[in-house]
Amino acid sequence: MDYIIEMLGITKKFPGIIANDNITLQLKRGEIHALLGENGAGKSTLMSVLFGLYQPESGVIKKNGETVNVTGPNEATRLGIGMVHQHFKLVHNFTVLENIVLGCETTKNGFLSMDEARQKVVSFSKEYGLEIDPDAVISNITVGMQQRTEILKMLYRSNEILIFDEPTAVLTPQEITDLMRIMKNLAAQGKSILFITHKLNEIQAVADRCTVLRKGKYIGTVNVAEATKEDLSEMMVGRKVSLEAEKPDLEPGAVILDVSGLTVKNRQTGKNVVDNVSFKVREGEIVCVAGIDGNGQSELVYALTGLLKTDGGSISLCGKDISHENVRSRGLDGMAHIPEDRHRHGLVLDYNLAYNLVLQRYFEPRFQKRGFLRYGEVYAYAEGLIEKFDIRSGQGAKTAARSMSGGNQQKAIIAREIDRQPKLLIAVQPTRGLDVGAIEYIHERLIEERGKGKGILLISLELEEALGVSDRTLVIFEGEIVADVDPKEVSYQELGLYMAGSRRSEVTA
Repeated sequence: MDYIIEMLGITKKFPGIIANDNITLQLKRGEIHALLGENGAGKSTLMSVLFGLYQPESGVIKKNGETVNVTGPNEATRLGIGMVHQHFKLVHNFTVLENIVLGCETTKNGFLSMDEARQKVVSFSKEYGLEIDPDAVISNITVGMQQRTEILKMLYRSNEILIFDEPTAVLTPQEITDLMRIMKNLAAQGKSILFITHKLNEIQAVADRCTVLRKGKYIGTVNVAEATKEDLSEMMVGRKVSLEAEKPDLEPGAVILDVSGLTVKNRQTGKNVVDNVSFKVREGEIVCVAGIDGNGQSELVYALTGLLKTDGGSISLCGKDISHENVRSRGLDGMAHIPEDRHRHGLVLDYNLAYNLVLQRYFEPRFQKRGFLRYGEVYAYAEGLIEKFDIRSGQGAKTAARSMSGGNQQKAIIAREIDRQPKLLIAVQPTRGLDVGAIEYIHERLIEERGKGKGILLISLELEEALGVSDRTLVIFEGEIVADVDPKEVSYQELGLYMAGSRRSEVTA
C-alpha cells in the first residue's frame, strides 16, 4: 500500500488526560482523508504531533515508509507537512503578508524582499478565491480573513501533505464550496490532505476515507462512499444523534430587544459598517442574523453588547434604553453574550476553568466577601456547571482554559452565559467548530431557553443553522438588513442571493 504518512501507535498524554491512546492513522498518497471525532477526542492533538508541535510518549511516524522524527514545525515544513490550525497561529501586530512569509522570508543584501512574495500571495488569493488585503494588520481583520491568511500561508510553502484543522468553521457557504473544489484539485495534483471537520456533509462531499476517534481512542476507518451520515455520527458520539433541531411552535411575547436606526461608523474610513439597522427580538423567539462574514455582524454585536460605541440610533432592553451603558451594566440588565472569538472576548486563557465560569459574577455576595473571593463557593459553583453542561477538562475546575479543546472552551462560555438566567441571549456562531453531538446539545439549549420565554439573537454563517433553529431570519449585507424572512418559507438558494446582495425584500421591524 502506498502510504505517504503513517502514524503508528501514537500516544500523547497531558496532566490528567490521555489525549491520544495508541492511535494509528495511515494517509494514502493523493487522498483526502477526514479525521472525525467529538470535541476533545484528540484530533487536533494527533495532528499537532504530526506537525511537530507535540512529541508523543510512544509511537512512530513514517513518511514514504521511512521513520522520521518531527522535532518541530520547521522540521515538519522541511518534510513537506503544512497545517492550518483551528486556533490561528498568527502574529496580531503583523500584516497579512508578513504572517504568510514568516519563517520562509526572501532577503536581498540582508534586507527583506517582499515584492516577489506579494505577487505570489496576490496570485494565490485570486486563484483560490481567497481575496485578502496583504497590508491589513491581523488585529484589525475579521476571523474569516484570519482563516484565509492561514490557508494562504500553507499554500505559499508548497507543502505536499496538507493538514486542515476545521478550515471551514468561519467560511460562508460559497467559500466552503470553493474550498472543497480547491481540495479536490490539490488531491488531483498529488497533494495528500488530512481534513479535520465536524461537518458530515463536508466529509461526504470531498473525503475518500474517514478515521473516527472517540475520547482519545481509535474507533475505525471507513470508506466514505460506503457510510451514511448516521453511521459516521454514531461512530463519533457512540449513540444515535438527531441531525435536525426540533422546536415546538410558540407565539412570541413582549419585545425584549428593540434596536432602532442603529449606526456604527468605521473609525478609519468614516463609512457606516452598521447602517441604520432596526429590528426587534421578542420573548420566546430566536431571531437569526445571517450573512457573509465581514458584512457588519461583528460590529452590530459589539454595539449591542457595549464593546463598541454607536454613532446613531438606540438600543432598548425590556423597555430600558441601554445605548450608552457599559458592558457590565448591560449584563446586569439581563443581556448575555456568547462571543464570536472565544479567545479574544470569551475567556481569559491563563485563568483556570473555575475563574472563567465566574467572570461575570465574581462580584456577587455569593462569590466574594469584603472584596476577597470565596474560593470554596467559586469552585463548588464551577464543578456544578462542569457536570450540568458536560464540560470535559483534565483537572476539573482547576484546568487552565488554554489547555482545553475548542469545543469544551465553547461549552464553558455557554454554561456561564446561560446560567446567569438572562432575558436576552446574544449567541454569535455558538456552534463554530463543534461536533454534531455538541451542536445538537447547544441547539437544544437555545430552544430550551426560547421555551422559558427568553429572547435569543443568533448570529450565524451556517445556512442550516440560520434556517433550522430560528423563528425569523434577518439577512445583513454591507451593514444593512436586506431581508426579513420566515425560515419555513425560504430556500437555501434564495437566502444565498440575499447574502450576496443580489436580492432584497421588504424588511419589517
